[in-house]
Amino acid sequence: MLPVDANNYRLTRAASTHHEEDWDQVRAKAAKIGASKMIIKDLRRTFVEDLIFPAICCNAQYEGRYLLGTSLARPVIARAQIQVALEEGCQYVSHGYGKGNDQVRFELAFLAIDPQIKIIAPWRIPEFFERFQGRNDLLEYAAKTGIPVTSTKAKPYSMDDNIAHCSYESGQLEDPSRPPPDDMWTRTNDPLTAPSTPQDVTIRFEKGVPVKVSSEGKDYTGSLELFIALNEIGKVHGIGRIDIVELRAAHLDIEGLVMDGKVRALRDQFVTHSWSELLYNGLYFSPEREFVENSLIFSQQRVNGEVRLRCYRGNCFILGRSSETEKLYSEEESSMDSLVNFSPVDTTGFININAIRLKKYGLQKLEEGNSLAK
Repeated sequence: MLPVDANNYRLTRAASTHHEEDWDQVRAKAAKIGASKMIIKDLRRTFVEDLIFPAICCNAQYEGRYLLGTSLARPVIARAQIQVALEEGCQYVSHGYGKGNDQVRFELAFLAIDPQIKIIAPWRIPEFFERFQGRNDLLEYAAKTGIPVTSTKAKPYSMDDNIAHCSYESGQLEDPSRPPPDDMWTRTNDPLTAPSTPQDVTIRFEKGVPVKVSSEGKDYTGSLELFIALNEIGKVHGIGRIDIVELRAAHLDIEGLVMDGKVRALRDQFVTHSWSELLYNGLYFSPEREFVENSLIFSQQRVNGEVRLRCYRGNCFILGRSSETEKLYSEEESSMDSLVNFSPVDTTGFININAIRLKKYGLQKLEEGNSLAK
């Protein structure tokens, strides 16, 4: 809702983190609502390199399941918004959020990047939220004033779409017992009708970051280009609904081959949890996020190699993994037919030491009449 005061200069900005976008339509909408000027920034490559790849490197998940697709884009968009404000001499920035964490994410980012900036948040202005109680009121206003919107009263969904994900909320989705409508799946084919022929993909990693994707005789090497290619492969084969994505599966797999187990455990316990929580809570532009991410960079130094995948009807199978540079894994030492660098008698001392406290525990249970054998 851009029109506020006809005497003010009104600047709109559009940040492209999307998979696809009709920019002519966006420009027309900006003109329709009275924007004095519109600036479009393509942030997709920055988004992939600065946020998506680190999220993959630390296996980012909030509370063990939420994949942060919305949260990932906010720091990039907020930074670009402040950059435009500084370039254009703007004193104010604004956002359209009044519920949920996005208002926090944007405003904390704004104030960290430019501590002097002033923020207009319409959903916290009484005159605004008393007039517009919710989504239906805004849809009526848009229809009355001729502002083009994709939502309707029949489908009043809130959609967040970027190159990393597409998610919906509101409408019938507020009823957790109802499945999402089929027409919501715009980014993936139905696995039941996906091609019956699988597609093999090889992903090469350097220091945890994907640097090359190869499939069906084609190679993709740029960060954005390879990410778009994987999105397209995933779409064709119905991969990506909920949490099955090629890059995440491949990265976790190569880590098992080349990453020290103790470092990986610490990464999972500390970095994954902390980085995900900071991002979710809008604290990307903070000293603690920089501290955590430096730990992440160190953990990924030896994540170098290739993973071969097979994409088939909503599934992503690991075919194999290899590394020409990392020597953590030894096929000879892992063989059941080899005793290289290992003697069976070495295990005796290990077992005896670890059994000391367990034997005491067992004896105590016997004395109490609570044998563990019962």
